[in-house]
Amino acid sequence: MARQPRLTLAGEPHHVVLRGNDRQAIVRDDTDREHLRQAIFLQARNHRVALHAWVIVDNHFHLLITPDTGEGVPKMMQALGRSHVRHFNDRHQRSGTLWEGRYRSTLVQPDRHLLDCMVYLDLHPVRLGLAAEPAAYPWSSHAHYAGLGTHRPVAPPAVYWALGNTPFAREAAYADAVRVGLGAERERALIDAALHGWAWGDEGHLAELQRRTGRRLSRGQPGRPRRDPEGSADDNLSPITDP
Repeated sequence: MARQPRLTLAGEPHHVVLRGNDRQAIVRDDTDREHLRQAIFLQARNHRVALHAWVIVDNHFHLLITPDTGEGVPKMMQALGRSHVRHFNDRHQRSGTLWEGRYRSTLVQPDRHLLDCMVYLDLHPVRLGLAAEPAAYPWSSHAHYAGLGTHRPVAPPAVYWALGNTPFAREAAYADAVRVGLGAERERALIDAALHGWAWGDEGHLAELQRRTGRRLSRGQPGRPRRDPEGSADDNLSPITDP
């Protein structure tokens, strides 16, 4: 199936994923991880993008971000990708591409859907066997939200502030949400949206986004396959795998 063009909207949260080419490592040690983390912070600030959550693993990273402008996400990702490739190639005496090509991006409804995306990012290293629990993995924004540390560039979204009236209450409620997790069905829906560029939200929110953008933002209903503007049938989607 031909990929949908990426959609970016100012003021809307985006879930962004960028992977290494052929799933090769994009970081080899903590020096690389720290460079990528600082590059994320810098380019988010440079391009007026609010960084809500992030996680870096060996061959890809996830971001939850809200741009001030329609160009904020693509410009941030372009600058970020170039910066880290230069660092990685120079440090490891290599040349050529590092990324799989284009980053994946999907819009996320700024309610429980966004909170669940934050939980998904925190649990990602655990799913991959990189840590026994989110608190044991230092290369994500989990510590900031669970009261274990402060990452000043991180901008908590409104749904996080609504978890409680005090920092302790918010941190405790968020830690509980991470412990509970998402459940298999909700996690599958999140992954499906991230891999295929569908917006993730309830029907009313998706309908409003479709009205604003003029394009379909979710899978078609069961039945005869519908075709997207590029002419590819819905039932030709590739199998879902964890991004």
